Amino acid sequence: MSERAQYEGKTGVIAATVGSAVGLGNIWRFPYEAGMHGGGAFLIIYVLCVLLVGIPVVVSEFVLGRGTHSNAKGAVNKLRPGSVMRWVPLLGVLASILILGFYSVVAGWIMDYLYQSATGSLQGFTPQEYSERFGAFVSNPVRSSVCTVLFLIINFVVLMRGVQKGIEKIANILMPLLFVILIVFCINSLMLPKAAEGLEFLFKPDFSKISPSVVIGAMGQAFFSLSVGLGCLLTYASYFTDKTPLVKNATVAALLDTLVAILAGVMIFPAVFSFGMSAEAGPKLVFEILPSIFQQMPGAYMWSLAFFVLLFFASLTSTISMSETCIVCFMEELKMERRSATMLNTGICMVLGVLCSLSFSVMSDFKIFGMTLFELFDFFSSNILLPVGGVFFSIFVGWFVDKRFLHDQLTANGYGKMHSWVKKPMMICIRYISPAAILLIFLYGLPVFNRLVTQLISLITG
Repeated sequence: MSERAQYEGKTGVIAATVGSAVGLGNIWRFPYEAGMHGGGAFLIIYVLCVLLVGIPVVVSEFVLGRGTHSNAKGAVNKLRPGSVMRWVPLLGVLASILILGFYSVVAGWIMDYLYQSATGSLQGFTPQEYSERFGAFVSNPVRSSVCTVLFLIINFVVLMRGVQKGIEKIANILMPLLFVILIVFCINSLMLPKAAEGLEFLFKPDFSKISPSVVIGAMGQAFFSLSVGLGCLLTYASYFTDKTPLVKNATVAALLDTLVAILAGVMIFPAVFSFGMSAEAGPKLVFEILPSIFQQMPGAYMWSLAFFVLLFFASLTSTISMSETCIVCFMEELKMERRSATMLNTGICMVLGVLCSLSFSVMSDFKIFGMTLFELFDFFSSNILLPVGGVFFSIFVGWFVDKRFLHDQLTANGYGKMHSWVKKPMMICIRYISPAAILLIFLYGLPVFNRLVTQLISLITG
């Protein structure tokens, strides 16, 4: 196997890391969660969770990745040779594959709507007609499956170009464009009639609305938004140079990821308030409600096109990072060449993606534990595999990694410094706070423990 690739520049490090984290969860899920949980109060708790839970886990993955220059399983095995713990990170690989299965379906929908926006065929409909069009589209087995496959082919092309020419280059292009489009949207939203009401909802906290579901929702959003627990950030960190400052980069990446989510809120809430829509609409927000809103705005064609370009960029950067996690594992653990590993990953994802897309049509009656394949993959990966991965990385770095090794990584192998006022709180978060918070998310996601966690949060919050 050839010498391990590295990112060429500091910008590429940040762009790739932020690209891994930024996805549909920021642009669609955050406004939806904020809308469901009271806006401003949710935002405050979310930001606190990013600082106390998100960043420490990101640092943990960075330490393992840069310190070993290996995939997630290989990293644990290098630090604890022969330990049974080396198998746990493979759950992250499994989670990545399952997420790619249903995530690529949604990304395929976005590609189709991007095409419709570009051709002008998405204009001139009533809200009811947008709803009917979306329902007809997802229930069309051929059209939905083809869009899923086409998106994965694009993903494959980028990944085949490798780290520097593929992942880093595309991140350097797409992430600045994503921020530019977001900012343009925000400026336009701020000029809408009821922009002030939308901003007040997002930024003015009503602490009376804080409840166990709000706290858990904020913790979950912070955790999943950063894509921790999968091993994606660990894999990307394995391409860092020895001089890359881990804590600084983790903080910058987390804050930029949070900024994208907040900008998405600034983009969406003034619009939904101005046009009398609801931000609690889930997937309908993207494919039914927002297209309807665009029709009521000057320059509807431009706004619709820009929005779906934005979503396409966000979805592509996320799927690239999840795919890379699987590809690197295949290359290093199964001794495969990059081309073969990429083809294997894409082939598996195509099969699972097509099956998930059919969950809305010919396979809608096929259910496991009362869930379609799309719902099952989402539930199993998000509610079980990701939290397990997040808890494991925190506990492993906090309790099982050699202290000298940890110090060397946190100080960039002597090229940087780690002040005690930063290190001590960081280690407390890695060892105690992050695992405990993620464990609550995990238990809350399981119906049998849902009520117990709710009561516990109620006691803690008073």
